[in-house]
Amino acid sequence: MTSGQQGILPIAVPAKRDERFRPREHIRKRAEFAAIYDRGRRVPGRLMTLFLLENGLEWPRLGIAATKKFGCAAQRNRAKRLVREAFRRHKPSRGLDIVVVPRREMNEAGFARVEAEYAAVVERRAGRLRGR
Repeated sequence: MTSGQQGILPIAVPAKRDERFRPREHIRKRAEFAAIYDRGRRVPGRLMTLFLLENGLEWPRLGIAATKKFGCAAQRNRAKRLVREAFRRHKPSRGLDIVVVPRREMNEAGFARVEAEYAAVVERRAGRLRGR
């Protein structure tokens, strides 16, 4: 130890949750989107509409439906990046399919607003799906 480091105890770093967005967590097939739209719970919000459905798996999955009606390609891609990051940071602990349909208001919103709305809806509604 150097003289400047005396008396410093090593800090225990807590185990970090897996915050990656893995390929198995993507919803890609049209039939899967259709099933979630038909059987899932629709939760409208100011910036996005979410569809939630238990998937019977041990991990959550995310699908994003940003159509041309939302905006140009750059706007759609930005919205998808924001939603993926919010999902990555606030993954449900159980198997849940989430489809996000962004609204035009998301174009003017910052990440903090998108994350707050996404987290609030998922945490509030995910618990209620069990009783359905």
